[in-house]
Amino acid sequence: MSRLAVFATSVCPVLVALTLVQLQAPLFAQNTEKANDGMRVWQTSGCADCHGPFADGNPDDGDYPIGANLRTTKLDTEALRITIRCGRPGTGMPAFDEQSYTRRACYGRPPGPMPDNLQPSPSSLGLDEIDTLIVYLQARIIGRGSITKEECLSYYDGRADQCEDFQ
Repeated sequence: MSRLAVFATSVCPVLVALTLVQLQAPLFAQNTEKANDGMRVWQTSGCADCHGPFADGNPDDGDYPIGANLRTTKLDTEALRITIRCGRPGTGMPAFDEQSYTRRACYGRPPGPMPDNLQPSPSSLGLDEIDTLIVYLQARIIGRGSITKEECLSYYDGRADQCEDFQ
């Protein structure tokens, strides 16, 4: 085998891998930052009132409807977007987009009046905030299984007193 062939088969794959790692590092940092922003949306918009702080369907307060366990959801990005944006009439899931139904179509319905059986929303979110929330759900919640102490500490900004029940 020629020296060029040896070089091409042994060194080039390493260079390609290093280049890919260098290109992905800024994307990873951006996604981490966006997931952190999404967690702040989760914490401040009322999501945890029904779904619980860790989106497992175990809210801290019994005054709200019990939300779905999002850790086990099978919803894809678009299904999450429509559910958060438009809510789910008759289920307790509010519409977080204040223009849903009235100006933006939901579930194939043309714009018009909101359904009578739609839970009132504790706050409204812009479309960018909804997308940021979805990044958080997909990065840190969906398919994650049991809640870890590390996850709890991240959520509660290192306050160990909030995470004594987690290993």
